[in-house]
Amino acid sequence: MRALITSSILLLASAAQATTFPFPMQSETLPSGLRVVTVPMDSPGLFAYFTLVRVGSRNEVEPGHTGFAHFFEHMMFRGTERFPAERQAQLTRDLGLHSNAFTWDDETVYFYAGPKTALPQVIEMEADRFQHLKYAKEAFQTEAKAVLGEYNKDFADPAMKMEEALLDRAFVRHTYKHTTIGVLADVLKMPEQYDYSLQFFRRFYRPDNCTLFVIGDFDRAAVLKTIRAEYGAWRGHAEPAAVPIEPPQTQERSATVDWPSQAKPRVLVGWHTPEAGTQAAAVQKVLGPYLFGEASPLYRELVLERQLVESFEVAYLDDDRPGHRDPRLFYYQATAKRPNDLPAVMAAVDRAIAALANGQVNAQLLSDVKRHLRYGLLTSLETPTRVGEFLSLVVAPTGDLGALDRLFDQMAGVTPAALSSFAQQYLVPTHRTTVTLMVKEKK
Repeated sequence: MRALITSSILLLASAAQATTFPFPMQSETLPSGLRVVTVPMDSPGLFAYFTLVRVGSRNEVEPGHTGFAHFFEHMMFRGTERFPAERQAQLTRDLGLHSNAFTWDDETVYFYAGPKTALPQVIEMEADRFQHLKYAKEAFQTEAKAVLGEYNKDFADPAMKMEEALLDRAFVRHTYKHTTIGVLADVLKMPEQYDYSLQFFRRFYRPDNCTLFVIGDFDRAAVLKTIRAEYGAWRGHAEPAAVPIEPPQTQERSATVDWPSQAKPRVLVGWHTPEAGTQAAAVQKVLGPYLFGEASPLYRELVLERQLVESFEVAYLDDDRPGHRDPRLFYYQATAKRPNDLPAVMAAVDRAIAALANGQVNAQLLSDVKRHLRYGLLTSLETPTRVGEFLSLVVAPTGDLGALDRLFDQMAGVTPAALSSFAQQYLVPTHRTTVTLMVKEKK
């Protein structure tokens, strides 16, 4: 008997209200648990093919293996017996394709984009490497050196070093304690982890842990037929990661990053806040631009009028994520013009948060922020690649295809009282960790 296949359609509109996502999505789950989501859009002759794997640095629970999800992303480009790395690269060029990948805390994402005539070949290559990845120990060790080079490049940026210090100080148990690229001691040991890499593939690269997104101009029936044929033999179940639960932070924490060369003075401040899928996540999405965006009183005071700050960077402000899989941080980074300005900058932010907690909310600014966020999303989804990237990041934390519409429904319901309540509950000193960059003077 042929195994049953579950299918669902997410329509553009319901009787109650239109959805935020502007394209129709149709989802089908194969018997193996592999989910296939097709998203037709007006992109004549072009497609994007994304594979979301719900594994990231969050899964790195074993001591000594931080950064491994990112490292393994590199190994996925090492080829198979059927499509060795050199042939895969040649086909990518010959077919006019663009291929890449990225890894974050909760997910690893692989994608191809290009002319629709190449889509059958892409499905064949992707199905093969997700089922039959093969690389020699020597290739593994060579790639480990490339990852070390990437680590050194990333940490030449003081912002990366500050993020590492913030996470390490703010978390004591959860795997969000380390950055996606990992800690240096573990990166240096990666050449010794060949056998572990094979286990990692078997544990997490399973069909029930993956979602395929096909976006753009394609024949859905033909695509599904090819996917069923190419992925049909893939079996296995992903291993749940035993991620430690982070205990509540009960006192304020701080750290200092000593920087050996010239850099702008800056401070990074984060508070423990709830995970994706919650009403609090929607509040955080709004809170970033409300407090620190170019229309905010803080921006006007510190950037335009007093000219103490060169720039603000805020989690949830320019980030597609609806949050993280587990509770993480809401944070801002302020880059000041002079070191002596940092105390005044932090004091001004504290005053703005205190006013928010006391119920002083600009209702018009809040309404403008929510409208701008929705408009900004709609205008950004212009290409199949952009849509695939966006969907992968939105779906990764919860696995929910309806996460975007739920997030924007929740954002629409964020009231002045909700902002005040959030500030009272979460933006408090006992939940806060502060990292300051200190430039060492040359002797």
